[in-house]
Amino acid sequence: MTEKNHVIDMEEQQTKLGKVEISPEVIEVITSLAAAEVEGIATMRGNFATGVAEKLGRKSHGKGVKVDLGQDGISVDVYVVMNYGVSIPDVAKKVQDNIHQTLITMTAIDLSAVNVHVVGIQLESQQVIVDNQE
Repeated sequence: MTEKNHVIDMEEQQTKLGKVEISPEVIEVITSLAAAEVEGIATMRGNFATGVAEKLGRKSHGKGVKVDLGQDGISVDVYVVMNYGVSIPDVAKKVQDNIHQTLITMTAIDLSAVNVHVVGIQLESQQVIVDNQE
């Protein structure tokens, strides 16, 4: 489980000037933005706390993303609502590829896994069908 003060030490980025550390929250934001830009994704699904925060005017950019710093490496779980009519396997694969490539480009972090959880379908009438089981 990630902690708020936990950082990822970029060992290969150590130089005479110091070291580079990346917070898991930064990975959440990058992952969320990379997933949301894939065509076919309607929204990212957050938890109750992010919903309340957004109602109070705070924007949650890491919404719908969980970062796990395990012994096997860093894995991310992405919770998305897709548009009705898209090929779910194709869009999920594009999400995985876009997240993986974006994180390598921006942070040089190679993820051990990118898990895409489709938790709902958005119909054209803006109605969202969501599976509330967790």
